[in-house]
Amino acid sequence: MCCDGFYLSAADEMETKGTDEVDKLKSRFMSAWHNMKYSWVLKTKTSFSRNSPVFVLGKCYHFKADDEESPTESCTTDDFDHDAVMGNVDDFRRDFASRVWLTYREEFAALPDSAVTSDCGWGCTLRAGQMMLAQALLLHFLGRDWTWSEALTLEALDTETRTSSAARRLVASLEASFQGDRPRVSEPLCQGGAEEAHSHLKEVYHRTIISWFGDTSSAQLGVHRLVHLGMTSGKRAGDWYGPAVVAHILRKAVEEATDPGLKGINVYVAQDCTVYSADVIESHSAQVDTCGDPEEPVADSRAVIILIPVRLGGEKINPDYFNFVKGILSLEYCIGIIGGKPKQAYYFVGFQDDSLIYMDPHYCQSFVDVSTSDFPLQSFHCPSPKKMPFIKMDPSCTIGFYSKSVQDYERISNELSKVLQPSLKEKYPAFTFMKGHGRDYELSAPVEKKEWPFIRDKRKTGTTAGDFVLL
Repeated sequence: MCCDGFYLSAADEMETKGTDEVDKLKSRFMSAWHNMKYSWVLKTKTSFSRNSPVFVLGKCYHFKADDEESPTESCTTDDFDHDAVMGNVDDFRRDFASRVWLTYREEFAALPDSAVTSDCGWGCTLRAGQMMLAQALLLHFLGRDWTWSEALTLEALDTETRTSSAARRLVASLEASFQGDRPRVSEPLCQGGAEEAHSHLKEVYHRTIISWFGDTSSAQLGVHRLVHLGMTSGKRAGDWYGPAVVAHILRKAVEEATDPGLKGINVYVAQDCTVYSADVIESHSAQVDTCGDPEEPVADSRAVIILIPVRLGGEKINPDYFNFVKGILSLEYCIGIIGGKPKQAYYFVGFQDDSLIYMDPHYCQSFVDVSTSDFPLQSFHCPSPKKMPFIKMDPSCTIGFYSKSVQDYERISNELSKVLQPSLKEKYPAFTFMKGHGRDYELSAPVEKKEWPFIRDKRKTGTTAGDFVLL
């Protein structure tokens, strides 16, 4: 009997071990497959009109042909290196490439309560949210006119090279699975710009901001931290996150950050498409550590990042909102839009004519250890802008603004109120400004529901698109 029990136990152990090996093999295969799949995404030529201005987060750029009689009216990103296209093309390239680009990564430490080591295929909205937050931090520490000194030296993404590399890694991964070894991919470190980053204060800020978004459990605003905070809403690693949920996760991440550099910033998330001015002003005047009386609040001591989850239509975007989106992206204090196509998030930063310009997180790159003083910066900046017709935009999105002070907020609210005035075709503005606090309008709800207003609504039996309850 004991002998039979021993054989049964051994058989169960072998079966369990075999199942674990199969699971590991599946995980490695999917990781390598995602890397190869998403390495194709960015190598598409983006055409820009030479006759229309290009807007990027409040900055306006014009392209023009050297020969005014030239019949060519458009150019691609490949043409940017040629003398035929003049104007301030280099200024546009420098500005776009200086924005922080955060994409899918693989081979980082397992995410909280999971064995997941890559966010490929599901983390795009988190990455878009990180990019928006990174832009706010660039404004806060460096200002809108800052550009990265190495921006124009970035090489264009090469699909053939990247895909061939991904294919080799897929084969190596499968071979190593049978050998019991986990493949480790080493990326060559680029030394250019490291010395300058240490010597120049703004480059130090630049590098510090990127490090806050590292893919480690200790990173203040990294994907590990965001996934951990998302568990409050029932989200887990591998789940898809909506733009409204990400707005609240970002607020919590900044609120709970321990780095002294992030103590001077608050994040305010609008309630039901309404910005309550007294709440924003209160966020500006939040208590900070000072050498004075700890009981006395310091007026206007913090900057505020204002995030506004909105829905610009029903199942599809309402074309009447196109001009509104253009107006928003034409403002320098706008930090972009977390949006995209259905189930595919992008970070919108600008537009030309009837097309949005965006940064694409759907590109799988290897883990970079940002804890080292000279970690390579090139993979955190994108040399290739992409465009998408407005009509393809998912109506669910989160709009962001940066307010440095109470005076700044008063100017922002006044200017936005004019942009928000509905046209004759629009029935409602995308969002509104109200005086007073949210509590003054009897927004009585359980604390959890206030924290996550677009996740649970007991009045609705079914789910709504984009984690929104349509009113």
